[in-house]
Amino acid sequence: MTEHLVEKRVVIASDPDTLARAVAERFIHRVRKRVDAGAIAHVSLTGGSMGGRVLAAARDLAGDVTWSKVHFWWSDERVLPAGSADRNETQARHALLDHIDIPADNIHAMAASDGGLQLQEAADSYAAELGRFASEDSAWPRFDVTFLGVGPDGHIASLFPDRPEIQIVDRAVVPVTDSPKPPAIRLTMTRPVINSSQRVWMVMAGPDKAPALGLALAGASYTSVPAAGAKGRGRTVFFVDQAAAAQVPPELIDRDY
Repeated sequence: MTEHLVEKRVVIASDPDTLARAVAERFIHRVRKRVDAGAIAHVSLTGGSMGGRVLAAARDLAGDVTWSKVHFWWSDERVLPAGSADRNETQARHALLDHIDIPADNIHAMAASDGGLQLQEAADSYAAELGRFASEDSAWPRFDVTFLGVGPDGHIASLFPDRPEIQIVDRAVVPVTDSPKPPAIRLTMTRPVINSSQRVWMVMAGPDKAPALGLALAGASYTSVPAAGAKGRGRTVFFVDQAAAAQVPPELIDRDY
């Protein structure tokens, strides 16, 4: 797999609410610009508290977007019953998707535990769905934005430190059967899919994220700090609040982006 040598930017907001609003404004601007140009926008969502805050903030800005030209995906999912409050899909629906005029076929959710598929079948099914929207240069969609949360341990999606899933490059989606963070059973995109995105936006808030951010910026091994291996083709941006930025060297802070 070809690595993309893209400079990592750090954009800092004062607090989580200000951060969520700032990211939401950039997100809506990016999507609107693409669809207004007549193109389809593919967006990969994430879970977590900041993922939900960003989408909730985007809801207030979403009125004039042509959502029929936008497709939503998830970089990972907790394999739980449909509608479970702990599913990333459920969070996204409550925060944004249930409040916009978007065709149901444009929402590409990963399988639920009560959907009738075995775990490997669910991974293969999502990989096949990605393949239906393959772009000219890859076997999956051309993602305009991939949102990622980052755990205190540096994990992204359901790619956890020093585990086999972070090393897989020959499959698009893989099952996780013993996640170190509950729930144990998950599905996750692999690094090649995440890194095919034009823009990778990692959103982090809180002092417990500061060590992981520092390691990711310092060039730690992606096997030990998966966030260090997340790289967009055009942009790789850490959107963080002041508390998470405690260990960021001043020269890495982008005050203009």
